[in-house]
Amino acid sequence: MSFAAFWKRNLAFAKLAIQSNLEYRLNYFVDAVVQPSLTTGIEMLLWFAVFKGAGATEIAGFGREYYLAYALWAAFFARICTSWMYEYRMIQEIDSGSVNSLLVRPMTFYEYYFSQLMGYKLVTTGVSMLIPFAAILVFDLPTKFERLPLAFALEFYYLVLVHSISFVIAAGAFYLNKVYAITGAKNLALWLMTGELFPLDLMPEPLKSIMVALPFSAGVYVPVGYLTGRLEVASIWQAFASVTMGIVVVNMLGVWLWRKGVNVYTGTGA
Repeated sequence: MSFAAFWKRNLAFAKLAIQSNLEYRLNYFVDAVVQPSLTTGIEMLLWFAVFKGAGATEIAGFGREYYLAYALWAAFFARICTSWMYEYRMIQEIDSGSVNSLLVRPMTFYEYYFSQLMGYKLVTTGVSMLIPFAAILVFDLPTKFERLPLAFALEFYYLVLVHSISFVIAAGAFYLNKVYAITGAKNLALWLMTGELFPLDLMPEPLKSIMVALPFSAGVYVPVGYLTGRLEVASIWQAFASVTMGIVVVNMLGVWLWRKGVNVYTGTGA
């Protein structure tokens, strides 16, 4: 199979996701504008309350404006690095038996949904990004815009790991009936481990070092910390290396679970 055919096929999958999301304009508006606006507002109000309650001008060496900038960008980046919607779809495909129609096509289950995920993220990110940009200008919050390309590169690379984890969980539907519960537990865990809930450097040692070293910090804490001046470029390169290791390990597990699951699935005449 040529690279041109592979690229053309996956580009078609991405366009399918874009068209399906733009088809329902109200849903798209809520998903790309309303929900991130509400999330951002809540996150910023929380940090206003934290500083007011603490009666301090700095926490862990950073002033209120840095935490507001972090909360603003964290809410935005956290939306990019989630894939629960497509994770549910993958689980449903296997759980309902409709995966049969995909198994006979000249493509892989992984790439079919990964390309759709990337298409969906591109079409929503472009619009959602206007919200943090506007808030940064209005509140004059610290942001180093020249660092945005590298932060985005890490974020979308991290999406490969996110999708791979979703693939592993979806493959679990071959063996378990309540796989959806794992998705909920995983989302709650990532809420903490990515740094969306609060900056990871507020954790005590050695927990802080462990959390930052894990690839999940590349979802929010590292790109947002780099963008707001909390971290330097060395943290970005370390995060790339950590995510790469995570992708390798998770995909090895995913391939093993998928192949074993498909063999059992087809062997029983499903």
